[in-house]
Amino acid sequence: MQQITDIFKIEDLKRRIIFVVLALAAYRLGAVIPIPGINTQALQALFEANKGSLLGFLDIFSGGALGRFSIFSMGVMPYINASIIMSLVQGAHVFPLLDRLQKEGESGRKKITQITRVFTLFLAAFQSLGLTLALNNIQTPGNIPVIPNPTVGFYFVTVLTLTTGTVFVMWLGEQITERGIGNGISLIIFAGIVEGLPSAIKNMISLVQAEEMSLLTAMLILALVAVVTALVVWVQTAQRKIPIQYAQRQVGRKMYGGSTAFLPLKVDQSGVIAVIFAVSLLSVPYTIVSFNPQAPWASKVMSLMSHTSVWYQLVYVALIVFFCYFYNSVSINPKDLAENMKKWGGFIPGIRPGEPTAQHIEWVLNRITLGGALFVAAIAVLPDYMRAKFNVPFYFGGTSLLIVVGVALDTIAQMEAHLLMRNYEGFYKNSKIKGRWFNVGG
Repeated sequence: MQQITDIFKIEDLKRRIIFVVLALAAYRLGAVIPIPGINTQALQALFEANKGSLLGFLDIFSGGALGRFSIFSMGVMPYINASIIMSLVQGAHVFPLLDRLQKEGESGRKKITQITRVFTLFLAAFQSLGLTLALNNIQTPGNIPVIPNPTVGFYFVTVLTLTTGTVFVMWLGEQITERGIGNGISLIIFAGIVEGLPSAIKNMISLVQAEEMSLLTAMLILALVAVVTALVVWVQTAQRKIPIQYAQRQVGRKMYGGSTAFLPLKVDQSGVIAVIFAVSLLSVPYTIVSFNPQAPWASKVMSLMSHTSVWYQLVYVALIVFFCYFYNSVSINPKDLAENMKKWGGFIPGIRPGEPTAQHIEWVLNRITLGGALFVAAIAVLPDYMRAKFNVPFYFGGTSLLIVVGVALDTIAQMEAHLLMRNYEGFYKNSKIKGRWFNVGG
């Protein structure tokens, strides 16, 4: 309680937390406001019948907004897709304009962000139209139409509303990042996933009370969730520490260097970014299929996109591994690290400075990234097989778990940094962890 009390002693930190809470409350309010002209009973029956499909998964990912067909049904998916495409284009050096903007520093970054926003607008309009067409053409239980009166005016207003909702959520996420704590887009996804947790626990308690599930089974499921959560926390915080030795050097009358430090490389450097990117890309085929859901090829694609499909799982794993490596290639440059070490008289014991050091860092990074990526992929896909094979009556979603734990750890780390900068003890009481913070700061 003392650490929680310390948060509210800092006026800036308290103001940031209050802003995040109010922003997330505004997002959840918009997620329950439905678009007019929808048969809510048919829509509810449709999502009840597709809980195990990609449509049901996207509904959970949006915090139930898609299942209600609310004004925030699209969520941040178009923005994430636009960010992925922009990152891939920049990495491939396709457009010289983007290469020039990258070299302009902060002003160039702002221009790239603006281009991403405009691209998000077009993607949101395209995906909104596809989603509306899908709801109109998809077969519901009892063949009750979800859209009773699909006029041109209805399509125009719906696409405009969904697109505007996406732009507002994108803006809200950026405001949380700038004026709050943590990554705004990740926190919005976090809030949507956590929203369904109380109802899932309530359903499990109801099953136990109705004797449809034994108390022992419920306890085993909760114990398994706790163990997997602990493993996720362990991997998310795991680091490979490369020792660095600094040679002594004299500047004026003073001697500098002669100390030992380390270069911390996280096992899962991308955190939840790789998982979010993979889920976002998997929603693109559904958007394309929605324009002609009755075609034979559309049925084939949807069968392949089932959570229990081997092809779906393979594509999902491949995307997670790819984005883990892609994020590392963008965020960490071994050559720059080696040059900075050489500049300040540092070296890795047994490794020559310069290019050999860069190659060694890259070799270590590739090895630990593979292990972290495979662990994340296993956590993301195994729970789907558990629900399919053992009929687990609890939404034990690996993807949801990874996102919730990853975002929570990132947010706590940022709050910890604010506390430590103001000489408060923070959340971590382990002297080794605190020593690591002060060692890096020194």
